[in-house]
Amino acid sequence: MSVTRKQRDVLSVEWIKLELIRTAYSTRGGLFAAMDPRAVLAWYVLLALAPWFTHNLTTIACLFVLGVASVAVARVGPLVLGLFVIGLGFELVYLVLAATLFGGDFTTFVALTEVTMKIGVVSLASLAAFVSLDPEKLSDALLALRCPPTIAFAVSYGYRMMPILVEEFSTVMEGYRLRQAPPEKAGFLGWRYVAHWATLAVRAFYPIFLNTAKSVRTTVEALEARGFTFATIDGRGRRIRIAGLRFGWLDLVVVLATAVLIAASFAVGAEWPVYRV
Repeated sequence: MSVTRKQRDVLSVEWIKLELIRTAYSTRGGLFAAMDPRAVLAWYVLLALAPWFTHNLTTIACLFVLGVASVAVARVGPLVLGLFVIGLGFELVYLVLAATLFGGDFTTFVALTEVTMKIGVVSLASLAAFVSLDPEKLSDALLALRCPPTIAFAVSYGYRMMPILVEEFSTVMEGYRLRQAPPEKAGFLGWRYVAHWATLAVRAFYPIFLNTAKSVRTTVEALEARGFTFATIDGRGRRIRIAGLRFGWLDLVVVLATAVLIAASFAVGAEWPVYRV
């Protein structure tokens, strides 16, 4: 007899940790994960800068649709995508309240919507690009673009620190939960439980940063023992790091197709203009 297993604690700390690890190390695959990281950065620059050269809402809407399609082909995880949707929803509520309660009219709503959609296009491009780049690829791309080695290492190390921070947070929170009993009564709308969890989260910050500082010190000592500083000075280290980068036909096709779609968005906006009223 087969038993179907159901995952019920979807919003658990363990699930969040796994999603962050998948996001940081680009384990979901997708179109951009198979591309050269330099091409992914070029694609990101194209889509992120395009909405700031127009006030045409039709063009911005087309670019927003292009960003949504990019997120789909990049296979962005549900955690970061859900955070984006929640943030966009709260932003729309803010637009309605700002236009209604502060003496604004439809013109105010359209103006705020324009800025929100532009930021949304940049956010979608950021999700699609940086979720598809693991720390090694992003660091190698920055080195290939003549970025200082220290900055390239800092970006790569920052990616690696996210799962460690979540792991430390989970460990410290579980320790506090074992040592402290939850409130006996929930209170109105469960405010006692909310206050209890907020208190635990605040108290967990200091141990998290203390343990992270120890990890950083251990990492720095290990890197220096392997000659990290000398490798950043000697040009041979950079050549070894970027030797595996290859700009292929897929990269060229994606970048050119994106440029064509952006130009088409501007053409559609010129044909059916919807400007700020």
